Amino acid sequence: MLSPGASFVQINFDDILFYENCGGGSFGSVYRARWISQDKEVAVKKLLKIENEAEILSVLSHRNIIQFYGAVVEAPNYGIVIEYASGGSLYDYLSSDESEKMDMGQIMTWAAEIARGMHYLHSEAPVKVIHRDLKSRNVVLAADKVLKICDFGASKFLTHTTHMSLVGTFPWMAPEVIQSLPVSETCDTFSYGVVLWEMLTREIPFKGLEGLQVAWLVVEKNERLTIPSGCPKSFAELMRKCWVTEPKERPVFKQILSTLESMSNDSQLPQQCNSFLHNKAEWR
Repeated sequence: MLSPGASFVQINFDDILFYENCGGGSFGSVYRARWISQDKEVAVKKLLKIENEAEILSVLSHRNIIQFYGAVVEAPNYGIVIEYASGGSLYDYLSSDESEKMDMGQIMTWAAEIARGMHYLHSEAPVKVIHRDLKSRNVVLAADKVLKICDFGASKFLTHTTHMSLVGTFPWMAPEVIQSLPVSETCDTFSYGVVLWEMLTREIPFKGLEGLQVAWLVVEKNERLTIPSGCPKSFAELMRKCWVTEPKERPVFKQILSTLESMSNDSQLPQQCNSFLHNKAEWR
């Protein structure tokens, strides 16, 4: 896995100047801060303890994955220091007025950025990472509007979130994750389909339902999010493939990227997609 010598930068707690909490609720214990000696704006996620995940994060490097700088390992002030994404989370963006301006080009760009980041984690990174908690709150916008995936394998390494606030996460979870069955990388494919649905509808998945109701519908009733009638066929088809119950039948991210590629070559799609996005009042 990792060479025993692999290690991460250890940052002194005194070398961090804390500003405000980022984005309130959606990021919990994440703060905007300045890494004084490097004169760099960063985000610091406070933790209860540091596990070997800092080593895993330290070997990841991709344009669509949040950059990890190091960790503070002085008790009790444990934390990981990462790139600061000034645009906030995709979740917050989608519920803002700004998202009214989204068009097909924006959705295709972002869909591909998330898929590239996930493909890297599954197939190209030095350590294979199954995220297990991909959702719009764990995707952030850098200053240049490039999307970055953050909060890796929450279930795997932030020990205090092993029992994730399940209520908030159920709408994005694959059935096998809800049932605590062994998972493969395609549990992330399922979640990706939900994020795609969020970008297209700018709605909250399973809004108004309790987490356990969602779990019951997805697992027992095999229910999935409603795809609005006017949604372009190719998007609807991609989401349905992502949500297949049998994990082995869902596409891997390499396949998703080639699907997106062929969609972007479809000359009819922008027109269909933009009329769908702008007629939200009709299908809603």
